[in-house]
Amino acid sequence: MKPAFQIPDAVRDAVSGNWVDHRAPAQWRPFLRLSRLDRPIGTWLLLLPCWWGIGLAMMSGAPRWFDLWIYIACAIGAVAMRGAGCTWNDITDRDIDGAVDRTRNRPIPSGQVRLRGAYIWMGLQTLTGLAMLLTLGGAAIWLGVLSLLPVAIYPFAKRFTWWPQVFLGIAFNWGVMLAYAAHRGGLDAAPVIAWFGGIAWTVFYDTIYAHQDAEYDALIGVRSTARLFGDDTPRWLAGFGALSVVLLAIAISATGVSGAPWAIAMLGLTGFAAHLVWQLYRLDLHDDQIQLVLFRSNRDAGLVLAVFLGLSGLLAGALS
Repeated sequence: MKPAFQIPDAVRDAVSGNWVDHRAPAQWRPFLRLSRLDRPIGTWLLLLPCWWGIGLAMMSGAPRWFDLWIYIACAIGAVAMRGAGCTWNDITDRDIDGAVDRTRNRPIPSGQVRLRGAYIWMGLQTLTGLAMLLTLGGAAIWLGVLSLLPVAIYPFAKRFTWWPQVFLGIAFNWGVMLAYAAHRGGLDAAPVIAWFGGIAWTVFYDTIYAHQDAEYDALIGVRSTARLFGDDTPRWLAGFGALSVVLLAIAISATGVSGAPWAIAMLGLTGFAAHLVWQLYRLDLHDDQIQLVLFRSNRDAGLVLAVFLGLSGLLAGALS
């Protein structure tokens, strides 16, 4: 099987051996690439805060069978809404993408998808996400509607601020509040604090990712935290990583859980923190391949925390 970069119309940073490039029908590949289904890490990074929110909610209140549907609906919704968001991002960035080596082969700048087709595809994905949202209750629905604002703003953030990663974090971690509200029917301090912790985590991992494009971004005037931090990036990342861990610890404590469930949740957070430390140890600002590997590895960091928060919630329910 050929790696993705040897396939003529594949996007350069697609995962080697991905199903889109090797098994999907040829006529669907450009649209699936628009949705980044050849690069699933973004879906994971959108989904995992949702799963954090379910775990935190179960720690605050007894788990129930409906929580299983929340897990599933969030997974389907994450695929659909990440795809819609990426399609919107590629529509707005089509001129910039055409000027950057890593992105010039994306479907719109390469001519594989016309602008009208991209808008239709974005609409279909948005409707799928809406269908999932409508099953989660009134509070979650309103939060879902509000989430469209940061999603719409993010693609333009790199044009007016050095901190577009913060705007990405606002959008990508919104699910921790939405999923929590789907279980609890509303919000309290725990998911809001976790949301801020997730934003700090996003600045951490997306700064690593943005270093791959830093030289091109400088040439075309695109801003990012990678360019802002420069050679001081490891120090900044250590700060944002620590901030994320502290805020998530406060969020866990804000659920009111104690004893064994609290210990399990904190064990998961310890694993999350250890993974961030490992990334800092491996980081090389001059090696694009290492940066991509580390960025993708954040799926494992977030998944460890999601699993342990879920286990904590189940145990809290069993002991109550």
